[in-house]
Amino acid sequence: MNISEKYGKSYFLPPVDCYDWVKKDTITNPPVWCSVDLRDGNQALIEPMSLEQKLVFFKMLVDIGFKEIEVGFPAASDTEYQFMRALIERNMIPDDVTVQVLTQAREHIIKKTFEAVKGAPHAIIHLYNSTSVAQREQVFKKSKEEVKTIAVEGAKLLLDLANETEGNFSFEYSPESFPGTEVDYALDVCNAVLDVWKPSKENKAIINIPTTVQIAMPHVFASQVEYFHKNLKYRDGVLISIHPHNDRGCGISDAELGCLAGADRVEGTLFGNGERTGNVDIVTLAENMLTHGVDPKLDFTNIMEIRHTYEELTGMKVHERTPYAGDLVFTAFSGSHQDAISKGMAWRQEGKSGERWTVPYLPIDPKDLGREYESDVIRINSQSGKGGVAFVLRQNYGLTIPMLMREELGYLVKGVSDERHAELTPQDIFDIFESNYIKPRKHFDVVSSSFTPEGEEEMFVRMVITQDGNEKKISGEGNGRLDAVANAIKEYFNVTYTLKVYEEHAVSIGSSSKAATYVGIEHEGKMYWGVGIRQDIIKSSVSALVSAVNKIM
Repeated sequence: MNISEKYGKSYFLPPVDCYDWVKKDTITNPPVWCSVDLRDGNQALIEPMSLEQKLVFFKMLVDIGFKEIEVGFPAASDTEYQFMRALIERNMIPDDVTVQVLTQAREHIIKKTFEAVKGAPHAIIHLYNSTSVAQREQVFKKSKEEVKTIAVEGAKLLLDLANETEGNFSFEYSPESFPGTEVDYALDVCNAVLDVWKPSKENKAIINIPTTVQIAMPHVFASQVEYFHKNLKYRDGVLISIHPHNDRGCGISDAELGCLAGADRVEGTLFGNGERTGNVDIVTLAENMLTHGVDPKLDFTNIMEIRHTYEELTGMKVHERTPYAGDLVFTAFSGSHQDAISKGMAWRQEGKSGERWTVPYLPIDPKDLGREYESDVIRINSQSGKGGVAFVLRQNYGLTIPMLMREELGYLVKGVSDERHAELTPQDIFDIFESNYIKPRKHFDVVSSSFTPEGEEEMFVRMVITQDGNEKKISGEGNGRLDAVANAIKEYFNVTYTLKVYEEHAVSIGSSSKAATYVGIEHEGKMYWGVGIRQDIIKSSVSALVSAVNKIM
């Protein structure tokens, strides 16, 4: 038997075509966000969070900007129950935040839930029961009408207990295992629940469409959501919510297409935590909207701090390639990518890109997430190129390497990384740069130099040099100071070369301002480079020339 024969289509299309969502190219407004980290996310942990850990996590969610937070399943455990009570009794729920609790459509569980939320300033009671073909046949062994009755009776009990319990309550219903449910039947159940609650524009209810196990492609899910959007009763009084899981790796796609199809609200978690393959990652969804110019109304400008707290409280780890928050998601090792990023950043620094962010390979400015160009964007290994090396030296040490010098430097750095079989740190790269271009002094060095003008353009130089441990005096003249020094060195050492490149710029390394000079000289058809970094521009220029000539010798 071919293994694929075990499987087949198990999802249901709407009874009519629903493809209006295809005509939309982007989400123009953020949905209502509901974090389910403290319920769905917490129940998926090997070691669920303690009450105090959940309180810390709750505060973080509030600080991020969540206005709706599902805090638990109070009837499931004492910790869940006590957490709900702690939030109420310690007055920890801000006025603009609504907490949400989950309950099965079973009488004793619903009653326990209302005990937990007594006195809540505003709480959503989230009712669910399973509606899929598989659950009806295999688990409950009940007919469609019997399963619908479970939902309706649960809805009635919510209404009765809300009227009897101190607090302010709203209602939510989920046809759990929706992906395996006939779409028109799921709609029928939801409408029957709404007939009990009779929501209005002023007193809205929530119908949540959970992708309990993701079994259909995202475009199918979007069509299902659109069918609900067009056929749900009391539409003006209902928020359509979606709750995507990630079994097929399509949680983000389901959520984005679901919003295009008419969903008003999204339930998910930070970094996609949740049962099995997890819930939809709200961080990714929110930042995706930001890259399209839509304010998601959630604050992830300190993403690494949020990630650290999340990892500490849950024991989970955010993968290096997780969008926006992973260690390597903004990092380019490839030489061509580094070169494009480096040029894009230079283009932006020159003011040519205006207000919009258009840097190649970076869909979002890392600094908008509190991340650093120096440590996050370009890192160097044996796959890296000249542009990346130049970027690292500019960002970390303020050095702008001449274009003609970058290729040689790039190969030097690649060679060291290849030999070590390791990534190089910015300090490693500077050490290579320094040892090859600043420090070469094996044959001679200039101790001092003094200049005397001769005529309008000519300059005479007297120099003290060290050679083989001995000091010697030499002199020369030329068209300017550096030309005079060059001629003195040529005459004394009987060496020929031509000055081809001279560049200089101010640089600040540490607390003192210095000048960096780059000299490229040609000898017998080959370029030799030297660099000087000194507080005095003349000394910097002479130092650069000395390094270059030492390399010839």
